[in-house]
Amino acid sequence: MRRTIAITATVLIGLSVAPAAQAQAAGPALPKPTGSKPVGFTNLHLVDKSRPDPWNPEAKERELMVSLYYPAKKAAGKTVTYMTEQESAAVLKPYDSVDPGALTKVRTHARVNAQATGGRLPLVVMSPGFSFPRATLTSLAEDLASRGYLVAAVEHTYESLATTFPDGRVTSCLACVKGQDHAKVAKGRVKDVRFVLDELIDGSWGKRIDRSRIAMVGHSVGGYAASLAVPADARIKAGVNLDGTYYPTKPVKRPFLLVGTAKSHTPDGTDESWKQAWPKLTGWKRWITVKDTDHSSFVDYAVLRSQIGLPSQELDGARALEITRAHLAGFLDRHLLDKRTPVKDYPEVSVHRP
Repeated sequence: MRRTIAITATVLIGLSVAPAAQAQAAGPALPKPTGSKPVGFTNLHLVDKSRPDPWNPEAKERELMVSLYYPAKKAAGKTVTYMTEQESAAVLKPYDSVDPGALTKVRTHARVNAQATGGRLPLVVMSPGFSFPRATLTSLAEDLASRGYLVAAVEHTYESLATTFPDGRVTSCLACVKGQDHAKVAKGRVKDVRFVLDELIDGSWGKRIDRSRIAMVGHSVGGYAASLAVPADARIKAGVNLDGTYYPTKPVKRPFLLVGTAKSHTPDGTDESWKQAWPKLTGWKRWITVKDTDHSSFVDYAVLRSQIGLPSQELDGARALEITRAHLAGFLDRHLLDKRTPVKDYPEVSVHRP
């Protein structure tokens, strides 16, 4: 189950081989969203009183933080703080040469509590990689929101290096232990996601959600969880796995997209799980790999590593995110909106049909 776990030093570096570039003088920044709409942002603190926390035996309830990104009427208000000082320090702890607060300085584009547009929106729930904070999904979430989607990025408590709650508590990654059961992690995330869907649909955001147009996108073990969530919850109409080892337990009859590194996820790559899982995808499906990428190339670390002075993938980070964003938008537009959004031919991308 390689590649679903990224702890300590591998959180940012993954399997990177390229030399580190100097941080940009203007400070680290995420690429601008490509859609036409301004992006708003808010955080939700959700408490599932029906089940104890799977990682902390003292917690009788499961607490989650969820970041919502949405199309806004105008770009008003301050931009989102990427990470807090404690979160940034936890992620960058293995790197003595890097400012521990570097990730607090990342320039984002979503505006805190900006007024949302009217009407019902398609919903995309996102699940980050194991030990990755939900902030690492920001560039993907901002882009989808600028295209008209409501995006809910879920922080799976005690599976992230640091999670900050409204009362100031900061939790660590209790689940980050050697030999962790990845199936347990993925199954637990399905419960988290289904709870989040319940809360969103039944709560104040419910009137803004088009319940017939819901998808799940996951990175790493989040992608594994997406393969389990799609057949488990009829509300989820499509799923995406970004470079996660993949063991579906039931046939996935709804549209599913696989996006991964060329080294690991070609049919003859080092991770054979996709080849084994392919026959269980019985609906619309697509399998692509991107040349010169590594495990962290499909989230914000694609651009941030080189900007803060850490090694990165061979492919330019902005290009890597451009490719991921384009394929996500094309897939979600097609299967949630019944809209054909052209995705240009990228020479780095290969399509596999084993």
